[in-house]
Amino acid sequence: MADSDPPVNVQSPLPLGHAQRGFCGRIQAIQVGADASDLPAGELENRLIELGFVEGASVKILHEGPFSGDPIAVRVNNATIALRRREAMAILVI
Repeated sequence: MADSDPPVNVQSPLPLGHAQRGFCGRIQAIQVGADASDLPAGELENRLIELGFVEGASVKILHEGPFSGDPIAVRVNNATIALRRREAMAILVI
């Protein structure tokens, strides 16, 4: 492969908040935006990490709320967690 060739099989990260029910993936990073929550960015990041949303963890969206799809039920490794979509936007997955 030449130096100018683009990388092969590279996936763009997707915010977990945009994923639909049935999505399976792996966490790439946590990037908290200013409007992700009523909590300060650092506190939300710490809470997500404490719940198991860490780099490399497997995730699957199990269920969506009946109206507007919020909240979502997410399986992260072996735990099931309910999460608001706007907070899930801070979790980048591939």
